[in-house]
Amino acid sequence: MRTITSSSGQEEAVNVRRTESADAQGINGLISPEAGAVFGRVNVIHLLEKANLAVTLANEREEILAHASFFDHPVGDLVDQTRWEAFLQKHFSAETCTRLTDLQCSAFICHREEHCPKLLIRPARVEDHDDLMRIFVDQTKVLSVMEQPYFLAELIQEQNEENHCAVCESDGLPVGFISVTSDVDLKQLHDSFDLSELDGLYKLDQITNADPAAPPESREDPEKPKTNPQEETQLTEAGKSSAVCIQFFVIDKNHETSEETRLPADSEHVINESAADSDSHVDFCIITVPTLSPEFLLLQSFIRLPPAPPTPRPPEKSTSSNAPDSGGSVEVRPAVAADRPAVSELVKTLSLRESLLQDLDRFYETRRDTDGVPLQAFVSTVQSEVVGILIIRDEQDLQYLCARYNMESFIYFSHHRLEEHAHILHFVLAPSFQHCCRHLFKESLRLGHKSCLFHRLYPLTSAPRWNSCVHHLDVLLDCAVPVRPRRQIVFPLEELGINAPSLQIREEQAPFALSLISRKLTLEPKVTVNARIVLVGASDTGLSFLEVLCFCPHLRFNSLTLVSTHGLLSDFDHEDIGFLSTSSRDLSRLPLHSCVSVVSGKMVAINRKSKHVLVSARIKPPAALQPLHLNDLHDCMAARRWLSANFVELEDNAIVYGNSIDVFTTVETLLSLGILGNRIHVVFTPPEPGVSCFSDPEVEKAVATALKKAEVQVHHHCLLALMNNGENPDPLTSVFINLSNKAVDSEAFRSINDSFLVFDSRLVIDATFHTSDSSISAAGPLTKFSRSYYSDEWSNANFNSKEVGRDLAAMLLRLFDPTLEPAMETPPETERLVPLYGQAKIQGGKLPGGFHFLQVTTPSATNLTAPPVQQLLSDGACGDGELLLVTPGRYEQVEALTCLSLKPLPLSNYLSLYGKQQQLLGQLSSRYQQGLIPDLHSFFRQSWCLAVYHDRFSDFEQELQQITSNTGDVSGQTVEDDDRSPAAEVRAAVRSSAVRYLSFNRNLLPMFAGPGQPVTHQQPH
Repeated sequence: MRTITSSSGQEEAVNVRRTESADAQGINGLISPEAGAVFGRVNVIHLLEKANLAVTLANEREEILAHASFFDHPVGDLVDQTRWEAFLQKHFSAETCTRLTDLQCSAFICHREEHCPKLLIRPARVEDHDDLMRIFVDQTKVLSVMEQPYFLAELIQEQNEENHCAVCESDGLPVGFISVTSDVDLKQLHDSFDLSELDGLYKLDQITNADPAAPPESREDPEKPKTNPQEETQLTEAGKSSAVCIQFFVIDKNHETSEETRLPADSEHVINESAADSDSHVDFCIITVPTLSPEFLLLQSFIRLPPAPPTPRPPEKSTSSNAPDSGGSVEVRPAVAADRPAVSELVKTLSLRESLLQDLDRFYETRRDTDGVPLQAFVSTVQSEVVGILIIRDEQDLQYLCARYNMESFIYFSHHRLEEHAHILHFVLAPSFQHCCRHLFKESLRLGHKSCLFHRLYPLTSAPRWNSCVHHLDVLLDCAVPVRPRRQIVFPLEELGINAPSLQIREEQAPFALSLISRKLTLEPKVTVNARIVLVGASDTGLSFLEVLCFCPHLRFNSLTLVSTHGLLSDFDHEDIGFLSTSSRDLSRLPLHSCVSVVSGKMVAINRKSKHVLVSARIKPPAALQPLHLNDLHDCMAARRWLSANFVELEDNAIVYGNSIDVFTTVETLLSLGILGNRIHVVFTPPEPGVSCFSDPEVEKAVATALKKAEVQVHHHCLLALMNNGENPDPLTSVFINLSNKAVDSEAFRSINDSFLVFDSRLVIDATFHTSDSSISAAGPLTKFSRSYYSDEWSNANFNSKEVGRDLAAMLLRLFDPTLEPAMETPPETERLVPLYGQAKIQGGKLPGGFHFLQVTTPSATNLTAPPVQQLLSDGACGDGELLLVTPGRYEQVEALTCLSLKPLPLSNYLSLYGKQQQLLGQLSSRYQQGLIPDLHSFFRQSWCLAVYHDRFSDFEQELQQITSNTGDVSGQTVEDDDRSPAAEVRAAVRSSAVRYLSFNRNLLPMFAGPGQPVTHQQPH
């Protein structure tokens, strides 16, 4: 916020920010009739969609005061957007305008110096000490700096041929400081970071002379070690550094916007001075940044170096950039045939180079791929040398992408022509120029007449549709935003007939994670978070936590690590891993593999002082899988494989011990493997008072009947007293599956206990997920709330695990997301309350008898003495294999749902019913009481319900609530009221909102007739 004064003397606090789509109405209000008469009608939404940069000036009340949209080409039909430079230089005095430095704001051009003067860079003097120390005190937190009051004067005074200092000056006052040295410890950098793609930061002639017999293939695969340790040591001793290092850098906050454009160029003088004693020009400038330090603008001219693969992640992040920008600006142009040798040389070390070169040849020959789809290729050059290549293909699956991914979070699809979409086939950029990646994409969009670029990221275990050569993926993802997959409707195709969505939308493709680059995103840098975040356990809570962090469009987490016993279980299909678990298809649509480093192993210790966990990969499977303790999906799959290979053909018995729904799903799995029912003994432990596996006696009756029919032996109210450890030569059973108690893993308990974290049958946390160590947070069924809350009946286990994981991520984002407003101070009395969540608890599985079971309930405490009396909507007993129970709550919302069916359940549809008002479900309660709904299964298969199952129906609900809240209580008015009455206005607004909702989502809801379209069949009311 800053205060400005108008010409009339009125002062107002204003904020300059990037324009949002919601600003369109306010921007329209700024366009006067006189301006419209001169410039014509302006489509503001279209303007915002196609602009590279849109800026809004708003006051404290979020009223729009001014707006500017900038393009990288003149707007309108004045000149083709690919040829505007020549046009501008021919008709105007604009020889200095370039694609890299200029943006067009309609017909207005201004000089940068008039609004943001350039900084003067000069050598530092001791007299600058006092002015510079004020900046250091405000911005640095390095204790070694603050404890030495005269360190800066000594640093400036002791400049020599290896160490140089400079200051940034504005209006005669120092506003910034930089210290550069050519004394670089390359050995330490080699031990900590992967410098292979930057020639090890050595001079090229030194590398060539060090090993003249080395074949070119020795550096072909980036994943292979380039040299052995002995060769690397010799190179370190013999080679000469080609880099300088920034030791100190600080600048006043009011001038850091000048820093980005001025310092990289003017600091070249300082860098070259520091290398004056060298035989040749310095090639690289490096800087080390503390892990928790926020990213500053200067780093946008640097690239981040990955850590060395065999070693743990170093304590600091190092970035590197070619210091003088290689002596020229980066140009982007369409590829020509003469570029092929240079491109071949650029990609010669990459494994997928042949695929890239083949597509490049097809572009040269026919401008199309083997399917006849248009191709475009662009190269980046510096001083006529090719340093990058981008090949794009016209997007052919737009309907599928729109239906499966939430692209409307970033673009208005209707404002982009079909031919303006393309997806990235290949992308390679030399490491020294990866900080110019956004310029490459921005120019490619302009030259290719495109507005959106997509990138599909397939999992390593699946075969992608295209062999895309992308190097480096991190660089591309820094410029793109991840697009969330959408929840899908399960369509009753037989009932819909010709009114079903198109086959192109319904047909499944190989799963992939989708990223998007659009014009308005090319000038929107992300906030880099270098804090090291380690997550232990790939549970539903943990995966939802990582999902939130990975889908932050404006944040880039560089150090997310997942420690899991068996890594990400992405190689199991949905049928193998069960009913409601996260499938490999679900994981493949998340950008976890590109954002998260996965460490396979078990946590065996926590070092709180150095803040790291010790992981052991020595996972010892049971010697003879006879007593089976199932802890995770991997254990379940291992048990299933062992049973199939070693038990199915025998005649021995199997005991399933416990009292939960897991017991019944396990029995069904044993039966499905071909094990006879009389070999299976189900031993039920004594149930807790008032607790049942199933909430409805009809379900219990149906399952008991199925067990009896399968001849499964059932034993009630039993406890395990002794296991004979094989001493009895004739055991009663050869397989014992223990499902009685979900306890804490022994190694996890030892890790927690040995690190002196508070453990009280579970890991103790507070309401903000903090343990007794504020740097360690925990969530999920492993935890419990501190006894100081006096709420032992509540824990994270009482709630939806995915919702808990998302809330944990929201707590963490408050530390790193600068766009979040500071949290409001809560009253002191609320600090002693545990958090409660509203999403449903879900359990289900395949039960004996072939029943598909689903149970959705409201979270409840564990010590309820008796369940509340509730009204049930049921379609009767399950004698025909179908049962559906709906429980409305006190506010006529769906509070619980129980389903049992011999047919596969439309899970996505039924789960979306939770929390819906019965009025939105076709007056469900009243019509059921009137006997108009004999079969709930058939009722929820009707086509009108599909609009309720849509993933954007919740947005429509919020719009309806806003309409009704703005008009007050009109419930007492009748239908015969005047059209101008409040009730009539509400009905008209609701009708208009419903039409907009159905029209906007017509791709998935074609069974509803839109305005001006004929009705193909009568819709139910």
